[in-house]
Amino acid sequence: MTSAFHNIYGHGYLRAAVCVPHVRVADTVFNTERTIALARQASDQGAAVALFPELGLSAYTNDDLFQQEALLDAVLAAVEAVVEASVDLTPMLLVGAPLRFEGKLFNCAVVVHRGRILGVVPKSYLPNYREFYEKRQFTAARDAVGQTQRLLGEEVPFGNDLVFDAVTVDNFSLHVEICEDLWSPVPPSTYAALAGATVLANLSASNITIGKAEFRRDLCASQSGKCVAAYLYSAAGAGESTTDLAWDGYALIYENNDLLAESERFADDEQIIVTDVDLERLAQDRMRLTSFNDGVGDHRDKVRAMRRVAFDFALPGGRYALLRDVPRFPFVPADPARRDERCFEAYNIQVHGLIKRLQSTGIDKLVIGVSGGLDSTHALIVAARAMDRLGLPRSHILGYTLPGFATSDTTKSNAWALMDALGITAEEIDIRPTCRQMLEDLGHPAARGEPVYDVTYENVQAGQRTSHLFRLANHHGALVLGTGDLSELALGWCTYGVGDQMSHYNVNASVPKTLIQHLIRWVIASGQLDATAGEILQAIVDTEISPELVPGESDQSEGPSQSTEAKIGPYELQDFNIYYVTRFGFPPSKVAFLSHSVWGDVEAGEWPADFPDAKRRAYSLGEIRHWLEVFLQRFFGNSQFKRSAMPNGPKVGSGGSLSPRGDWRAPSDSEARIWLDELRRNVPDD
Repeated sequence: MTSAFHNIYGHGYLRAAVCVPHVRVADTVFNTERTIALARQASDQGAAVALFPELGLSAYTNDDLFQQEALLDAVLAAVEAVVEASVDLTPMLLVGAPLRFEGKLFNCAVVVHRGRILGVVPKSYLPNYREFYEKRQFTAARDAVGQTQRLLGEEVPFGNDLVFDAVTVDNFSLHVEICEDLWSPVPPSTYAALAGATVLANLSASNITIGKAEFRRDLCASQSGKCVAAYLYSAAGAGESTTDLAWDGYALIYENNDLLAESERFADDEQIIVTDVDLERLAQDRMRLTSFNDGVGDHRDKVRAMRRVAFDFALPGGRYALLRDVPRFPFVPADPARRDERCFEAYNIQVHGLIKRLQSTGIDKLVIGVSGGLDSTHALIVAARAMDRLGLPRSHILGYTLPGFATSDTTKSNAWALMDALGITAEEIDIRPTCRQMLEDLGHPAARGEPVYDVTYENVQAGQRTSHLFRLANHHGALVLGTGDLSELALGWCTYGVGDQMSHYNVNASVPKTLIQHLIRWVIASGQLDATAGEILQAIVDTEISPELVPGESDQSEGPSQSTEAKIGPYELQDFNIYYVTRFGFPPSKVAFLSHSVWGDVEAGEWPADFPDAKRRAYSLGEIRHWLEVFLQRFFGNSQFKRSAMPNGPKVGSGGSLSPRGDWRAPSDSEARIWLDELRRNVPDD
């Protein structure tokens, strides 16, 4: 189990390589040597696919030399050498060659695996404009007559309609197109994707001009996104003729619009980029996207006409660590520019959602409980922004701090300081007398002074807070603004009904705890509020996350005596779990594998620029497994009934929301067993 867990191929990944070898024009011997050398490098790294540039065995810039028998014969010898070398290599090799069939010359991709030519794909669209004159030498795929051709003594599939299916690997289906095919309004790979191809590869030459690199990136990103596929792209590099053109040797790998890897441009050395494509993610997304499958139906005849070439692919054994960036905080980009944009969007989504709710109800006041913690702080900032946008005074926000038996001086003073800094109407109501009365009415031991701090003791306080807020809203003609976040909803860390699970409108319902922390840090760093408010916010971010329901040794302790994360797990791990379980439906073992790949080492991956060094930590696989088990039990087994009755609130992130009216519809009485069994069966303790 340990070996399988630490191998990417056991988690639905496929290692892909894109190669840019040096070439010499018309020197097939040299070009073949360099192609095989890079193919060996790809194989040594456990790649399943290795893509090379267009016409790479001959070089692209031969012009009329393509019509020379000596060159064409030499290309056949080059193809044969690649086939022979592939016998001991792991990956499928996608190499470019000019090949003659039916008395015509075709610009081809030859698909080779383990000593066998699986198929030959001719170029569909031949550019014949500006600097391109390919129709002078080549014939387009549409003009071929036969669906098979004889090559090196074997009859092989031939056409642009081939999908190569690895029958031994789930979701591994490959399609190949060539350069200009991608520039066409409907690339051949579109129909291949609709027919099930998950890996789309493009052998390209693509000379470089100013601004063209960005356009190529956009094309690859767009095609991978529209097709919900991986897109591999290799452009010709050093050694191609510069008689009239130049070459930058650009290699790209995209996955569903996400850039996974790219090469250096204009490099002096040969290049190979290697990354791991998530086939399971692509299959999950296609299954969810109804429009993708509607597209299959609309183009049924074309899709059915695609021909399938089956082959066996032996998965590399042993340990293969993940070669792709995995964000520690999937809800928070590490890049400062992107993070600022996301924070701007998140705040405005929440503000506009709240504005609409106030306008539709005709109510112009809000009641909010302000604890001095992260969630109520963030919700209060959103409320202040909404009032500003509506042209209403911030005094229409009625903020209440509601100290109970375990409220610390730290959080209460932070709450008061924040309310004063934002200029809202602020009051304090001590809920302890009403809580004591209820505990006495219940006959609870705590009413007699006994230190019994059970769930009843905690929920009496949580319920009293919510009850007060709703009655205050009645009294003042206001709405109760909810503050609970996505992380708490996922873990069921909220009191149902008359408790913090309920409100009139909850702006935080789709915002995870880690994003709230970063949103507040962003407010501080970007100067959204004055320096005094910034200091208060920093103090709140630095305070231990706690429900403050169970007293410590002193009723007026300096800080919270309870630790939420000690009970339900570190939010940085649990938000990671939430994202990959709900957004992609990954099995627990894969979530653990991903988590360990980035959280297992404090030096792995990027940290957000403003994340404090003192809070950067790593987790052992045993810790990751333990807290994932806690998550699975709470999420699948215990807490759906709370989410099924959650109040309205706007969806904020692509990670989704848990609203039963939106992204997450689930039965309240399901079992967690199969998820727990999968975790325990497939994830080692360390």
